[in-house]
Amino acid sequence: MNTCFIILAGGESKRFNSKIPKPYHLYKGKPLVFHSIDKVKEHKSINKIVLVINKKHKKFIKILKTKNIKIVQGGKTRSESAFKGLKSIKNSKFKNVMIHDAARPNFSLKLLNNLIKGLKKNNCVIPMIKSTDSIKQKNKNKIINLKRENIFLAQTPQAFRFKELFKLQSNKNSKVTDDSSIFINANKKIKIIKGNTTNYKITNYSDLKENNSIRYGIGFDIHRLVPKRKLFLGGINIPSLVGTLGHSDGDPVLHALIDSILGACGMGDIGNKFSDKNRKYKNVRSTILLKNIIKLIKIKNYYIKNIDINIITQKPKISKYRNKMIKCISNICEISQNQINIKGKTTEKLGLIGKEKAIACEVISSVTKYE
Repeated sequence: MNTCFIILAGGESKRFNSKIPKPYHLYKGKPLVFHSIDKVKEHKSINKIVLVINKKHKKFIKILKTKNIKIVQGGKTRSESAFKGLKSIKNSKFKNVMIHDAARPNFSLKLLNNLIKGLKKNNCVIPMIKSTDSIKQKNKNKIINLKRENIFLAQTPQAFRFKELFKLQSNKNSKVTDDSSIFINANKKIKIIKGNTTNYKITNYSDLKENNSIRYGIGFDIHRLVPKRKLFLGGINIPSLVGTLGHSDGDPVLHALIDSILGACGMGDIGNKFSDKNRKYKNVRSTILLKNIIKLIKIKNYYIKNIDINIITQKPKISKYRNKMIKCISNICEISQNQINIKGKTTEKLGLIGKEKAIACEVISSVTKYE
């Protein structure tokens, strides 16, 4: 289906009260806005992502190194930012468009499916949940009880036929808090579907529900270099006449990284999780082992904050491969590349490492937990 997904991240983040604007603050191991971006990329029916930003936040976008995403500068209000996002794709001939607030990172792929399904017979589809609280309305000095059975809370993403929304949204004087309000104000029909209770909006810093304690773990690994083995470091295959000897692919970087993550989370060590006596792990890629560990720690709500890696070797020169390693590790750990640091060290030709007979690695990782 011909659909564009617009993410609004153009606010000032004043209520968030942080030096780092809300869309770029770390949440569960990566910048808040990337939760929406990564989720949408998984959906095959969405063809393009547009990110509408605050012009004051350009430096944060540069650090994040977004790819295949159209960046648009937002306006002074939410309504202006949404219109600028729509205007940026006016000539792209999209049939459908979804508009989403970057502050809602926890929507589901199932919700996207239901929104797209609803557009087959409707021009506007929005997710809503029933209020579980008692609702009061204050009118000057008078308090009125409202029936909570009749109160619904609107969420994003919201889905629209592009032409219909653009026609209504062209009235830039309309100050609204969500795009479906434009349809309601114009007495247009809207389709309501069930939203996600977990799809709450992060407004204040306290909404992150992050455990303030940071835990640290250290990992170390060393492998002998031998002929007729491939050399894997940091998840990538490096051209070499010798490779590391090991039960798996012998990647000392990922092995030390796994141990540091497990140590930070208090979850044992790599030998406990992947025994070298188990034939299942014979010659297995360490990238697969690391992926399994990331799944395990996420089940317990642990997320990586940063990783610092020392690779100790005479050859190869680590600087040549550093960026590729960082990219590989960031993809597997589901964190930003700027949360990873890799350094190459030598032993000044001393010992086994200095004689190019072994490679070692030490890693320190920090994690935090979300309740």
